[in-house]
Amino acid sequence: MSPKKTWEGAIAGFIGGTLAFGIAGSLLLPALPQYHWFVLGAMVSVIGPIGDLTESLLKRKAGVKDSSQFFPGHGGFLDRFDSALFCAPATFGYIWLFLR
Repeated sequence: MSPKKTWEGAIAGFIGGTLAFGIAGSLLLPALPQYHWFVLGAMVSVIGPIGDLTESLLKRKAGVKDSSQFFPGHGGFLDRFDSALFCAPATFGYIWLFLR
């Protein structure tokens, strides 16, 4: 689906994303128990690349390299938001299920 992605990059992104989300969240909003930040970080670190790979798959099926010329050389407009399109609803679901 996306030839420049590697398992090493995915693992490093997961570890780095989980730690960064957990530490930053704990510092910025300490009222929320720390484990929630790490769970959210792990969740976003898994779902974000899925959004990116899904958008790459859609572009390949459509036979286009860039989804628009809004950001030339960056894969197009959707590449700026593909991960957020998947992460935002998942984060909302987590908050709705466990933190309300």
